[in-house]
Amino acid sequence: MTGSESEEPQVRRAVCPGSFDPITNGHLDIIARASKLYDVVHVAVMINKSKQGLFTVEERIELIRRATAEYGNVEVEAFHGLLVDFCKQRDIPAIVKGLRAVSDFDYELQMAQMNNGLSGVETLFVPTNPTYSFLSSSLVKEVAAWGGDVSHLVPDFVFEALTERLGEK
Repeated sequence: MTGSESEEPQVRRAVCPGSFDPITNGHLDIIARASKLYDVVHVAVMINKSKQGLFTVEERIELIRRATAEYGNVEVEAFHGLLVDFCKQRDIPAIVKGLRAVSDFDYELQMAQMNNGLSGVETLFVPTNPTYSFLSSSLVKEVAAWGGDVSHLVPDFVFEALTERLGEK
């Protein structure tokens, strides 16, 4: 046996970062597609102390875990600080980001170049399914707050949580 035959195969890891406040069907489309390409997909829920989300970080993590349970290779956790540090700590060489429009690309390209320059982490851009090209958590929250029907844009249990939370406000 040569040395290479006895080595265990490398686990292919990637991260899908975001605030996910709340997770949408657009997010889930990107996570599902990443889960087919990688052995383990980490969903990193950003903690931004200066921003008050509609859902707590813990609530977002629970909603994402429920929404991604069927994939079997998705791990969900919070992170604070630089995404490249999150990647280094977990030996993650790739970031997967969905792109909705050219305006997303301008910003995300700068972030990808910075992340690569800081740590060598690569960014894979995945074009968003056209069905979700307009979709964002902010838009979902805004439309729902005004009584618009966003039930087709998020999983059922996320819609229920969103409706309940907005009813409390």
